[in-house]
Amino acid sequence: MNNEERFDRIEHVIAGLAEQRRQDREEYRQLWRDTERQIRETNEAVRKTNEAIDRFAEESRAADAELRSQIRETDKQSKIRDEELGRRIESLVSSIGELVTRLDKL
Repeated sequence: MNNEERFDRIEHVIAGLAEQRRQDREEYRQLWRDTERQIRETNEAVRKTNEAIDRFAEESRAADAELRSQIRETDKQSKIRDEELGRRIESLVSSIGELVTRLDKL
């Protein structure tokens, strides 16, 4: 192999390496773009998830407040009914006592 052939071979190898390097750079750029896109998509998904969680939390707080209100109202009504029942029982016991007293006098 003479010098000219060696230079041709070296140029051929160098051209192949340069082409491989160019292809690698393009591949790395594409990978970088894909990675950046995935990061943006992930950030957007996280943002939407956070918004959904915030909405759910607000809805839950509102539902809790409504439930507390309903429980207080039910408790009031229960106390009122309990008092009414107590008065009715007291009246019934009193009436039975009067009836027993009258029957004893007979």
